[in-house]
Amino acid sequence: MKKTLLSFLLLTATYFSYAQITTNPVTFNTTETVTITVDITSSASNCNGLSNPVKVYMHSGIGTDSDPWGYGAVGNWGQDDGVGEMTNNGNGKWSITITPKSYYSLSDAQANSATKMGMVFRNASGNQELKATGCSDFKIGVGSFQVALNAPSENSTSILASGSSLNISASNTSGNANYSLSANGSTIDSKSGISSYTFTHSNITTNQDYILTVTQGQNTRTKSFSALLNPGTASQAMPSGLENGINYNPSDATKATLVLDAPLKDFVYVAGSFNDWSPSSAYAMKKDPSSGKFWLELTGLTSQKIETYQYWVVDETPITDSPVMVKTADPFSTLVLSPFDDPYISANTYPNLPAYPSGQEREVTVLQTGKTPYSWQVTNFNKPKKEDLVIYEVLIRDFDSDRNVQDLIDRIDYFKNLNINAIQLMPIMEFEGNESWGYNTSFHMALDKFYGTEDKFKEFIDLCHQNGIAVILDIALNHAYGRNPMVRMWMKDGDGDGWGAPSSESPYFNEEAKHTYNVGMDFNHQQPRTQYYVERVVNHWVSEFNIDGFRWDLTKGFTQQCTSNDEACTNGYRTDRVAILKQYADYSWSLDATHYVIFEHLGGDLEEQSWANYREAEDKGIMLWGKMTNPYNQLTMGFAPNSDISRMGYKDRGFKSPRLVGYAESHDEERLMYKNLQYGASNGAYDVKDLMTSLSRMEAMGAVSLTIPGPKMIWHFGALGMDNSIFTCNDGTVSADDSCKLDTKPQPQWTDNWLGDTNRKSIYDTWSRINALKINEAVFEGDYEITSGDLNPRIRVFDTNLPSSQLNDVIIISNFDTTAITVDPNFTTNGTWHDLMDASGNTTVQATNAVTLQPGTFKIYGNMPANTLSVNDNVWKNNFTVYPNPTQNSFKINKAASQVSLYSVTGQLVKQFTGDFSKTQNYDVSDVPANIYFVRITNASGQNHTVKLVKQ
Repeated sequence: MKKTLLSFLLLTATYFSYAQITTNPVTFNTTETVTITVDITSSASNCNGLSNPVKVYMHSGIGTDSDPWGYGAVGNWGQDDGVGEMTNNGNGKWSITITPKSYYSLSDAQANSATKMGMVFRNASGNQELKATGCSDFKIGVGSFQVALNAPSENSTSILASGSSLNISASNTSGNANYSLSANGSTIDSKSGISSYTFTHSNITTNQDYILTVTQGQNTRTKSFSALLNPGTASQAMPSGLENGINYNPSDATKATLVLDAPLKDFVYVAGSFNDWSPSSAYAMKKDPSSGKFWLELTGLTSQKIETYQYWVVDETPITDSPVMVKTADPFSTLVLSPFDDPYISANTYPNLPAYPSGQEREVTVLQTGKTPYSWQVTNFNKPKKEDLVIYEVLIRDFDSDRNVQDLIDRIDYFKNLNINAIQLMPIMEFEGNESWGYNTSFHMALDKFYGTEDKFKEFIDLCHQNGIAVILDIALNHAYGRNPMVRMWMKDGDGDGWGAPSSESPYFNEEAKHTYNVGMDFNHQQPRTQYYVERVVNHWVSEFNIDGFRWDLTKGFTQQCTSNDEACTNGYRTDRVAILKQYADYSWSLDATHYVIFEHLGGDLEEQSWANYREAEDKGIMLWGKMTNPYNQLTMGFAPNSDISRMGYKDRGFKSPRLVGYAESHDEERLMYKNLQYGASNGAYDVKDLMTSLSRMEAMGAVSLTIPGPKMIWHFGALGMDNSIFTCNDGTVSADDSCKLDTKPQPQWTDNWLGDTNRKSIYDTWSRINALKINEAVFEGDYEITSGDLNPRIRVFDTNLPSSQLNDVIIISNFDTTAITVDPNFTTNGTWHDLMDASGNTTVQATNAVTLQPGTFKIYGNMPANTLSVNDNVWKNNFTVYPNPTQNSFKINKAASQVSLYSVTGQLVKQFTGDFSKTQNYDVSDVPANIYFVRITNASGQNHTVKLVKQ
């Protein structure tokens, strides 16, 4: 049962009774008041039970026989909010009185057609629950006319040998009724005027879908079930070179071969649009005697025609609580259709979304041969150096109003002008539901359709690459959720609702999590099949989508050495975790030597060092998330205690190279600005809780975070001073607990035009300048010193290997107090120091000068002017000419030059040529993406001129 979907059932009549449940009256309609009573002292349940609860809550739903909660569900699991609260009658009995139509807010049509209710019961906190025997939901009939399918079970699949018979029996309440039984759409038996029905279907030689229709006056009830023949799985060697999932035939678009690895299963059918979802023995998969994998070649397909299919996976002798048959999409699907989510996906976001096949259940896989491949504009993207990365983390759902990839494309200038060089997307793989952060992944190789089409996503990646921006995906491979096929094929499903947790037979998942931070179902990464799956997922996104890197979610979950309640073990050094994650990193680098590997570990330094320093000499090394929210928030709020920011630097963690993705904000942390406005310091005249004051302090926060050598990260709209709490609810309120953390957030950054707000735009422009310095100036790849722990942190960034004629020493000073201070910057050399926030280089101080800093301000000084292009540079001078212009591969200049620098339109240095060049020199730009650039030419006398270049 899936609590997240409120799949909780109940109802009662004498015809469908549980010893624990009674109703008064015994039978009732939806418009009648009914009192439901549960006896929690009964021993009929083996699912936890309620032990002396102070309160008891009923979670319930109402619907039809096939979906007893489909018309509505009432209850908020774990919330002591009065919704579904019952009355204590004493002696272990609790009751609640409702009128179903109003209680579940039913329409007239729903009220008239409702036939079942479903329920479970729990204590106030939800850590105890009561269900029926076998861990199923209580299911009780609504209305006086009820039908019971006695044999076989409703919605069951009977596995038969060819030529066998199936005995069918049913009965009804309230007198005689008419019975009609159909198989595969044709009526095979009818009986009238009876209250008890029996029939034997003999000599069954094909798979059967049955519907038993029972009519009494104006009332009709239907019961569905099926019979599946054991086809006698053929043992046949699988063609070489095939992988799990769909294998398209590169030379024949009428064929595709499906491969399913399903150990411990007896046989598998492929049901799909190509056989009208009624597979014959011709669609029984063969079994490879060597690998044990099931496989089947499909023929007669039409090129580019969309087909859909599922595997019907059968275990004739399942272990306790596991199903005989599971209908599931392909675990390696790259596109799935969902009856749960697809109806709510906008045609704007996903034009011409294929229709979900009528009459099926759960996800189906899309197969399409001969599909036209995307035409990439950038095929040789040169990734930014790890040391230079400024990563912008984005949740697509909350970025803009359409909540799709097109929004990112439409606002590419927002990213470019901020001078970030990487975008990290929170999980975009097919997840459960649409309104999600994406960590509840079900299909790791499929793009979630709520965000757009595959081609649209590729267009976004291509556009980013054209603008020098890498794309990184956040990926959750430590866990999966209940819709995942690898969960469902080996699950415990005691209540028979088609959902469950992994069984002891699972070749992918642990029955109990092996760490203390688990959500969903815990992958066992010591299993070879899990390792194969992970590597296939990595390969898919790198090879098919040109993804530049992954941020691996919750890497603490990649161990098998702990238990779910041993925090010390989980946070300790785990040898198996270190080894497997190095293996996955190696695999990523085997596909792309410059692939970014980032772990969200947030653990002890020793384990993180083993990754950061791994293959570091080869310019690899794994990057680690470095959470620094609390000390930076102390600064922005104006409080000195616990404000030491030294661990924003990689050296304090024992890393040999800049491999720390340091950040003050991420999707998991409270917004700095929210806490500034709630708790900021004040001296009366200067109040951090004032919005304008607090916004101005965020500029200084960027100065003392982004400048520290190594990759850094910005959480979306931090650069505009986003001040909505992370716990903002859908209705705009802020929850007192973390219950609204995952809710969709408002978007004032666009609706209120924050880019047109002087105070917010000032943060954006300041961070943009700092990012340009960090990315383009070599000194920021050098060494550093941090002096912090009070409200005036000082940072020195330097590189003694750079020539004295070049910027090689930078001093950052700041004041996070609420009063002005005079600071001695402790300049390291005498002479003139340049204010690097002035792109012209004209603002200077002398090394002997003290500097006065107003509260919430900063200064960045360099021993030389920056080489970063200013928007005020002399763009249109005619003394120098670049030709040919436009160009495809190279250009020349009509004069001699000592340095030629190619900049993007946002001021980022893209490529540089240094030497004693004559006017016949050829400058190769064949490796530069097509775009508009500025070429700055410096002659031997140091004169600079800039001209525009169009690269085709």
